[in-house]
Amino acid sequence: MSFRTIEWRDNKVVMLDQTRLPEEEVYNEYDDFRGVAEAIKGMIIRGAPAIGVAAAMGVALGARGIIADTYESFHRQLDNVCETLGRTRPTAVNLFWAIERMKRVAESNRDRDLQFIREILKAEAIRIEEEDLEICRTIGRYGAPLIREGSTVLTHCNAGGLATAGYGTALGVIRAAYEAGKNIQVFADETRPCLQGARLTAWELMKDGIPVTLISDNMAGYFMKSGAINVCVVGADRIAANGDTANKIGTYSVAVLAKENKIPFYVAAPVSTFDLSIRNGDDIPIEERHVSEVTHLRGHSIAPEGVKVRNPAFDVTPAKYIAGIITEKGVVRGDYERELKALVGR
Repeated sequence: MSFRTIEWRDNKVVMLDQTRLPEEEVYNEYDDFRGVAEAIKGMIIRGAPAIGVAAAMGVALGARGIIADTYESFHRQLDNVCETLGRTRPTAVNLFWAIERMKRVAESNRDRDLQFIREILKAEAIRIEEEDLEICRTIGRYGAPLIREGSTVLTHCNAGGLATAGYGTALGVIRAAYEAGKNIQVFADETRPCLQGARLTAWELMKDGIPVTLISDNMAGYFMKSGAINVCVVGADRIAANGDTANKIGTYSVAVLAKENKIPFYVAAPVSTFDLSIRNGDDIPIEERHVSEVTHLRGHSIAPEGVKVRNPAFDVTPAKYIAGIITEKGVVRGDYERELKALVGR
């Protein structure tokens, strides 16, 4: 990869500012957990696995800034740090998974001195980043055989290196197929309202030399019906116990179109994106973002002033539309409720 999405450097968190792509490749530095929280909320970093890494590093930063004499005092302040980070984006379950993992590390070392706890939290955050990179590569290895030679793959939003610690989930599958020597190409839809497909996926794939064609969101059905698209692969922000999957708004439409046109629709995600405490997609919290994302484009108004606006950031694709869920532990098909539970238990 020719870029780094996020890393810990000199006791600071360094992030590629995704709001400024593709025009500028700018890296922001954060030495305070509040800055990390704002970066997550403002989509400077986005994508469920990357949000998880950012949250873990935010906890580690917050721990370094805590002044305390006892573990009890340290713990109370660390809880405040975690609550601040936990309020940033409600749909991506990796955020909460990472925060809980960091809290468990602190608690399991409560008998150690506070400086040791600070250092072990930093090490754990870096470990989460390193694990995510390897997980994505493994997802790619499991998913690559699903992409046939000569295929054109449609992907929605950005589930690449920019949405993870590197390599990607959906784009990890595409990358692995391409690296295996398969002659494939990608259709990236623009992904309104924030244009992650146009700004991020197209930029990322072009940077790696993978053939990509940009289309607007409402062109997917046309190209599917004409036979130009052979397979769909997307990422996920939360997967319920029955396989219902929350992903960027518009994913559900792509899945329905794929089903109608007999095109396999795959979800690629790490096991940390599963939320087996949620029975089905109806219970997944859906973030609603600021109306300006719909009414404005790069600061310019594109709608009448005062018009009513709705802006849900995600939708839920029912499991019946999903041909398989590609994880670092294998590909799950069919009885998702049973298979996902078994997968988590491995």
